Amino acid sequence: MMRKLSLLFAGALMGASAMSLVYGAPGSTANAAGSETYKQLAIFGDIFERVRAQYVTPPDDKSLVENAINGMLTSLDPHSSYMNAEEAQDMRVQTKGEFGGLGIEVTMENDLVKVITPIDDTPAAKAGVLAGDYIAKIDGEEVRGLSLNDAVEKMRGLVNTPIKLTILRQGADKPIELTVVRDIIKVKAVKFRVENDIGYIKITSFTEKTHDDLDSAIETIEKQVPKEKLKGYVLDLRLNPGGLLDQAVSVSDAFLNRGEIVSTRGRDPKDVTRFDARPGDDIDGKPLVVLVNGGSASASEIVAGALQDLRRATVVGTQSFGKGSVQTIVPLGENGALRLTTALYYTPSGKSIQGKGITPDIKVDQPLPPDLQGRDLTRGESDLKGHIKGSEEGDDGSGSAAYVPPEPKDDLQLIFAQQLLRGEKTDPAFPPNPDKAVLNQ
Repeated sequence: MMRKLSLLFAGALMGASAMSLVYGAPGSTANAAGSETYKQLAIFGDIFERVRAQYVTPPDDKSLVENAINGMLTSLDPHSSYMNAEEAQDMRVQTKGEFGGLGIEVTMENDLVKVITPIDDTPAAKAGVLAGDYIAKIDGEEVRGLSLNDAVEKMRGLVNTPIKLTILRQGADKPIELTVVRDIIKVKAVKFRVENDIGYIKITSFTEKTHDDLDSAIETIEKQVPKEKLKGYVLDLRLNPGGLLDQAVSVSDAFLNRGEIVSTRGRDPKDVTRFDARPGDDIDGKPLVVLVNGGSASASEIVAGALQDLRRATVVGTQSFGKGSVQTIVPLGENGALRLTTALYYTPSGKSIQGKGITPDIKVDQPLPPDLQGRDLTRGESDLKGHIKGSEEGDDGSGSAAYVPPEPKDDLQLIFAQQLLRGEKTDPAFPPNPDKAVLNQ
């Protein structure tokens, strides 16, 4: 039985996975607690000491404290949490977009790590790792029994350190032993290709390198297709779990000449931050279709919402995830970091995405293959226990199926977008008119 992460993330890219966040400075002040609060803290201290002294087996003090902190934070909303030093470092690696590793995209199948593809010019590719290989052992340790995240963590490490992989390969009569020397792996946040007269750009996450990768993709596409022949672009944000807020703003700005991209509003009514587009459209006004589904969350919803409200692009697909909150990362020195929800963000029209998501201009469902039919693949913020209820959230909630076919020929949403751009299909929502942008008054 295949256990795929591709339903939400199209295969786990080693080192990838991020959330919307902005970085905060340590040492922020807080309001002084009242006397009743200190009484409750005294009760907590008493319980802590009793557990340490009387629990049937000696507990780990560090785990007790970490779990108590996380209990407090997770009671607020699903996205606030405490990260210990290791988890905080992992988060920094994810958002940076590069790490010490092998350079392979992997998933889990039959309790083994399956290689989706080795990334070009990386240690894994140079050592002879092939797509379809199964990794059975890592440095002699069996992969069976490990989670995919655990296996990925074992394959990461310091640059220039070796790792031994035991590989099972179809057609090979015995396991293959490979030694791979780790190197800096730069995760490509943007993938692209030319579909005859259309530029296809897929943003997988919003890391520190996303905007630069987008610029490179557009430049390459323009070199491959003459300007007069290029019908337009498809910007694929499906299965994109989000990432850095500033990168979402930069990506939106790449397609906009003017207008507010997004605003964030905190606890204090005066705490409002607005991000505006600067003059200059990187694709020179070419038609643009944005694809979203239930796997499009957070930063990807900022981009889709901005391009939709400002009538720069037509959004095609199904309801997005609906994560409209901003997390501030507060460093805590050697003790890790605090990830705290500090604001909600709003599209240019002033609407909150929280618990609602982005409603596409043109709804196009993607049928599930036979082996997935009958399974609930719907993903949405409104389904998360303890989520912050959004001002626009209704009974229908947010989210939709988070599935994208591996083969473009089966991808009905992509095919529809291409047909729009080529004029083979028509719809009142395409092309959008920027003069009819929906703005917050």
